[in-house]
Amino acid sequence: MINEKFKKIEPKGLKNNIFKLWDDEWFLITAGNRNKFNCMTASWGGFGILWNLPVSFIFIRPTRYTFTFLEKTKHFTLTTFYKKDRRILSYCGKVSGKEHDKIIETGLKPLFLSDDVILYEQIKMGIVCEKLYFEDLKEKNFLDKILLKNYPKKDYHRLYVGKIKEIYIRKK
Repeated sequence: MINEKFKKIEPKGLKNNIFKLWDDEWFLITAGNRNKFNCMTASWGGFGILWNLPVSFIFIRPTRYTFTFLEKTKHFTLTTFYKKDRRILSYCGKVSGKEHDKIIETGLKPLFLSDDVILYEQIKMGIVCEKLYFEDLKEKNFLDKILLKNYPKKDYHRLYVGKIKEIYIRKK
């Protein structure tokens, strides 16, 4: 199914504006396995080269349900959608997978590339990442204290660095 609708590209072949992707289009982060997984919307993150590898950086609060899945699996995926499916991202950013079945309620159709690599039929682009590193953000490390306004509950994010293993874009 993945080969019929999507083509695989190399990270250097990505032509999107990465700032626009994160800030305007958003990503759906998915982690878990075919038996149980969760997804959440993210507008904070990035891409780059680290340790001579193409990587992604994502930030998840430990209070998020997706955090538990990220902690247990080797991979996570980042997916973008077409404007017509923006409601999926809006919904997945507002409700918790603990209380809602986001897959059923949004109509997402999972595609399992392996046990812990999950994309969706509706995606515009899917990025498969293998976790390499994590670090918890700490209040003492914020050089610009104004940024702490993002943490009134002191629920600092965990940073994950993932090696970009595969990128799939929808064929035209």
